[in-house]
Amino acid sequence: MNVTLRQLRAFVAVARAGSFTLAAESLFVTQSALSGSIRELEQSLGLRLIDRSTRRMQLSDVGRDLLPLVDKILHDLDGALNEVVNLKALKRGTVRVAAPQLMACTLLPEVISAFAAQQPGIRIGLVDSPVENVAARVLSGEVDLGIGPERDPNPHVEATTLFELPFMAVMPAGHALARRTSLRWRDLGGFPLITLGGPFAERLAADLHAAARDFSVESKVSFMSTALSMVHAGMGITVCIPYAESLVRLYRLVMRPLVDPVVTRRFFVLGRSDRSLSPAAQAFRGFLIGEIQKRTGSWAHSPRRRAPRAGRPRDAHAPEHGA
Repeated sequence: MNVTLRQLRAFVAVARAGSFTLAAESLFVTQSALSGSIRELEQSLGLRLIDRSTRRMQLSDVGRDLLPLVDKILHDLDGALNEVVNLKALKRGTVRVAAPQLMACTLLPEVISAFAAQQPGIRIGLVDSPVENVAARVLSGEVDLGIGPERDPNPHVEATTLFELPFMAVMPAGHALARRTSLRWRDLGGFPLITLGGPFAERLAADLHAAARDFSVESKVSFMSTALSMVHAGMGITVCIPYAESLVRLYRLVMRPLVDPVVTRRFFVLGRSDRSLSPAAQAFRGFLIGEIQKRTGSWAHSPRRRAPRAGRPRDAHAPEHGA
């Protein structure tokens, strides 16, 4: 059978109108074109659906049995096509985003709120995740997009630069170092330093080389929010990427740029290279990149001297825990 939607719509229109003339008008076609569609449908099915006479037309027994089935098929199809239109027009959709815990509780909620004000029909699901799990969630399809720092490249993950920002020292407003506008890494010597552990500390030490010998780490924690809380309690100072500014302000702490050398971290928007994004995900991705680059622009600066990359490619680093 070679049944077309045009034929099915013609059949339903005639059944509802009870007239070929009225049905043709409702479909904006000629009566002869409508009659041809009904005739083609009956020939494809091998059944008479409409009994015609010079005085009246009526559905055959088969036509009456078939009508509710065809009507439901067309209704479901129209609903599906309408959903496609809504998705394309960004009237509806869901986007799932995985991000490190610190970014999920600082920068991203503000960006998501701004996007929701523009596209209220799209729901953004935020998954706060250990940074080493972000790419895995993207690969598994659990999320549409991920945000993460520099890491080993993966052929199945497409990475687009989101921002590159320098490390900042964080301390209470009354701290002795807070009086300076910028700090050298060796200025941190003599003060209790709280940092993240694992690959974060290892890579930072590798980036700093000789400068790392000028200070020692007092405590290592798993999440930067813990480090900031400890600084707030007067237990020491810490270093972080400045996108944590809102949480730093919440704890009534201050940030100061770290130089000599300037050490930066790049973050990326991650997605599956072999999967197309939905219109909603595409829209949020574009908004995310523009909005975050706008918000982080004031934190970027031209460094006097960058830290050497310890002989490793710039885009081939192990993930940072808790960044």
